[in-house]
Amino acid sequence: MANYKSSTNTTVTRDLLNFEEKTGNIYESIVVLSRRSNHIAAEMKEELTDKLSEFASATDNLEEIFENREQIEISKHYERLPKPTLVSIQEFLDGKIYHRNPLKDQE
Repeated sequence: MANYKSSTNTTVTRDLLNFEEKTGNIYESIVVLSRRSNHIAAEMKEELTDKLSEFASATDNLEEIFENREQIEISKHYERLPKPTLVSIQEFLDGKIYHRNPLKDQE
């Protein structure tokens, strides 16, 4: 389980040179961030789906749909979590993401 729940939820202006220092190439750093961000988003979606599956019923009709307070609170909780891109940037700058380039390894 990722530690994205304790991450900051604010946007900060970043120096691009900090991203370039990690890989030697700004575009390679963006790819690493993008892949990690997609991974975090998938983890969050899977966790949310698991929690909301408890409320699913086999016979959903439009007339039978009603408001469930717990379901709404769970959804609001996940909406307040930091975005996956913010989490991946923080992990990248903290050196918590392992990345390698197979093309550079061959050289």
